[in-house]
Amino acid sequence: MKLTARKVETITKPGKHVDDFGLALRVSPKGRKTWNQRLTVRGKQVESAIGRYPAMSLAEARDEAYRRWNIAQTGNDPRTDGADGKPAVPTFAEAMAKVIAIHSPTWRNPKSGQQWESSLTTYASSIMAMPVSDIEPRHVMEVLTPIWAVKRETARRVKQRISAICRWAIAQGHRMYDPAGNVLDSALPRVSRQRKHHDALPYDRIAECLQAVRAAPRALPGVKLSLEFAVLTACRSSEVRKARWDEIDFENRVFEIPASRMKANRPHRVPLSPRCIEILEVARELNDGCGLVFPGLKAGTPISEVTHVKLLRQLGFDVTLHGFRSTFRDWASEQTATPHAVMEQALAHTIKNKAEAAYARSDLFAKRRLLHDQWADHCVDVEAGNVMAFPSRDSA
Repeated sequence: MKLTARKVETITKPGKHVDDFGLALRVSPKGRKTWNQRLTVRGKQVESAIGRYPAMSLAEARDEAYRRWNIAQTGNDPRTDGADGKPAVPTFAEAMAKVIAIHSPTWRNPKSGQQWESSLTTYASSIMAMPVSDIEPRHVMEVLTPIWAVKRETARRVKQRISAICRWAIAQGHRMYDPAGNVLDSALPRVSRQRKHHDALPYDRIAECLQAVRAAPRALPGVKLSLEFAVLTACRSSEVRKARWDEIDFENRVFEIPASRMKANRPHRVPLSPRCIEILEVARELNDGCGLVFPGLKAGTPISEVTHVKLLRQLGFDVTLHGFRSTFRDWASEQTATPHAVMEQALAHTIKNKAEAAYARSDLFAKRRLLHDQWADHCVDVEAGNVMAFPSRDSA
């Protein structure tokens, strides 16, 4: 039965309600109404969006549907723009470029756009030239199946990025549903995922490790200093490697990290132990004027994120710098009576419970200072006599 203006206005039942020339009104479970049309174009069934109700009335939708149907009968594609012959519906590659351009200003990592393009070009090459309106779940399935079990994290990100691009296409009226959404979740095989934690060192070996770092004959002084500073502050690698002198308050012994450099996008104050102050005083001698506390080999650039791991591996410690945060957490839990909230604040963790987070107004700084001082005493182990003099610039 053909649609009527009254039926279009009052219908609420989710589903597809058809009219002439392949025109149909789709009603979503949330009540959104959109016009789409299914046609045979050059021997292939295609479905494309025409517009949304009530912005486009039934009469207007019929006129547009007939115009497109008539073009298809001549063997042409009604989805092309007659002015320049380019597809009105962008290809997946063109849609990808638009999505990256839209989101790039909001991404904290400037390399995110390159990572999107690289992963999709590598693994989703089969759909790159397809009009974004023609991509179906089976096409996405063909992209993901070869890597779903063997490159789980890569596959998850590729799926997520395809979904984001297709959801942009929905918003632009180029398609009706997300082919990488719920339908695909049910079709892809279940893969048991074991969470891999960063390699960490037992806390009773921290002093031994830092002793080896200080004594490393071939490591640059800045690398040694920054590694120990990262361990003592329990900060993330980038927070230490990109630390700047204007973030250091010597008088109050505070390292103030701005929100722009924090994972949770919130400023974070780190109490500095006397040992950290000693490290910073020596680092001053290495200051090259670029503003970085621990500059890398190239002037004005921070130490590479792999440099610390490489040094640790050379010294026989198969751990990551991030793993020392776990070591700190284990030590604080097992060797002190520190409250859970204080330990979480020390690691700059976000409180996931919204109700609890609403009442967590304090950063518990005074208690964290005591904890960090105790941690430094444990790591340095002065009584064991393993605190070596720091190297000077001349010995580098």
